[in-house]
Amino acid sequence: MLPRSSDVAELCRILDGSTTLIALLALAPSLGLPDWYFGAGCVTQTVWNALHGFDLSFGIKDHDLAYYDATDISYEGEDAVIRRGRTLFGPVSGTVEIRNQARVHVWHERHFGYPISPYRSVEDAIRAWPTTASAVGVRRVDGRWTVCAPHGLGDLFGMIVRPNKVNISEQVYRTKVERWTALWPRLTVMPW
Repeated sequence: MLPRSSDVAELCRILDGSTTLIALLALAPSLGLPDWYFGAGCVTQTVWNALHGFDLSFGIKDHDLAYYDATDISYEGEDAVIRRGRTLFGPVSGTVEIRNQARVHVWHERHFGYPISPYRSVEDAIRAWPTTASAVGVRRVDGRWTVCAPHGLGDLFGMIVRPNKVNISEQVYRTKVERWTALWPRLTVMPW
């Protein structure tokens, strides 16, 4: 499902107001990653903050930078990117979580208790993120936005939390819902 162009325009307008996210997006290309997006909570929660009338940075605990490099799925390769990112992004926000989506399947079972299949691209990974509202990635290069929203933006703007059961457990969903509804009270939560 492709997002409506009016929703994409509104998303970009809101994100343009986030000085932290705009600064991170401006720095990201210098990492030289093959395919990347900032996404998940930092995008979703910026929108929810705008819709709630909150400061755009309210409640955002980290900024997720997802990239895809199938040529190096080693821990050491990802760690080198994380360390470079820490140096690059540290002055803006010390809370950038960088993950190579090509290697998520390597550690997922150890961390969450169940295996997943390897992702084929960063967009494939975004498609599997835990909720339809948070399965959104953005990048901005040379002033031009690219938005990846495989489930559209309707749930995001409707403040609907709906489980995306591709690779999430009920417990992970419930934990996210508990945190999010405490911070953004106008959310509508769909049952598991």
